[in-house]
This record gives sequence, structure tokens and C-alpha cells, in this order.
Amino acid sequence: MTSTLIWIAVALFAIGLYLSWTAGRLDRLHARIDASRAALDAQLLRRASVTQELATSGVLDPAASIVLYEAAHAARQAEEEAREVAESELSQALRAVFAETPQVEAVREAPGGEEAARELTEAVRRVPMARRFHNDSVRAARALRRHRKVRWFRLAGHAPFPMAFEMDDESPAALADRPS
Repeated sequence: MTSTLIWIAVALFAIGLYLSWTAGRLDRLHARIDASRAALDAQLLRRASVTQELATSGVLDPAASIVLYEAAHAARQAEEEAREVAESELSQALRAVFAETPQVEAVREAPGGEEAARELTEAVRRVPMARRFHNDSVRAARALRRHRKVRWFRLAGHAPFPMAFEMDDESPAALADRPS
């Protein structure tokens, strides 16, 4: 009788330890999601800021400046629910303006244009990496939250279900072709 109680206590302790470890892992994944979302937000803000700076610098023709400025402004001011669409529209505007290499060359030849083109190229290249890192974190947390043990024992607590950030983040061809 005593040995049975000891084995039951050991089994309950092992199960509790495993559940505690799983809850800790889930908590770390949620913290990683928060950190990766902050990094993604920073990269999106940087891309919009560099785009606005370039649009107001006078280096581009007026039509391209207006298109880029309005798309960047919309991306910076978008509410959370409309953020993915606004960021996708900024990506599309960047692709439309910098579809051809001569436009990028015209920017590079203007005073201060080399620096502006380099900053924009870096900002445009970092957004897909930040988004991929964030979405990978979300995917890992979702996979763990789908397990029965997490649902049955409510190990996620009151944390919201993680959502991926889906947007069009394809780089403009002319910026992607040139090394920075």
C-alpha cells in the first residue's frame, strides 16, 4: 500500500513537472513572439520612414514622390487591423516606383541619393527577414498550443492565440539586383 502511494506521488510529480516545463516553454515562445513582433514593427517603421524621407528629398519625380509618400504615410498611420494591407500597399508602391534600374540610378546620382538608396535597400531587405522570424515564432507557438495537454490543462492561460503577419514584402527588382 505504501509503495503504491509513493509510486502514485512520483508519477503525479513527474506529470506536474512535465506540465510545468511545457507551460514554461509556451511562455518563452510567447515572449519570443512579442520580441519578434517588436522587431518587425521597428523594421516596418524604418522602411516607411526611409521611404518618406526619400519621397520628400526632391530626388524623385513628383508623381513617384506622391505615390511613395502617401503609401508610407498610410503604413505609418494604419490601425492594427489594417496594418498588413497598408504595408502591402507600400511594398507595391516601392515596386512600382523602383521597377526599373534607371529610376534607382537616377536616385543614386542625385546629391545624397547614394546614401538614400542604400538605406532604402537595407530597409526593404530587412522587412522579409523580420516577418519570417516573427511568423516562425508564431508557427512554433501554434504547434505547441494545438497539443491536447496544452488545451486540456489550459497551459496557455489567457494569452491570445498568436497571429502571423501576412503581407506582400517582395522587394523591388531594381533594388534587389544591386548590392548595397
